[in-house]
Amino acid sequence: MVAKPKRQFDVIIEKDSDGYLVAWVPALPGCHTQARSHDELTKRIREAIELCLEVGGVPPAELDFVGVQRVTVAS
Repeated sequence: MVAKPKRQFDVIIEKDSDGYLVAWVPALPGCHTQARSHDELTKRIREAIELCLEVGGVPPAELDFVGVQRVTVAS
């Protein structure tokens, strides 16, 4: 059995108004999940990433994480 190469993905985690943790992967459009605990969220986002890669293939290039910025606008 040949080992699959390992890839790293940056995951953004936020908390919604109902208290759920929501995770999404900027490098994989549509790759997201939610859970009540951080441990469960980690398990679920790993599964979601694997599924996204299986269905959509590997993204062409890895992105370098720069940071997160909160921007306020009038709405």
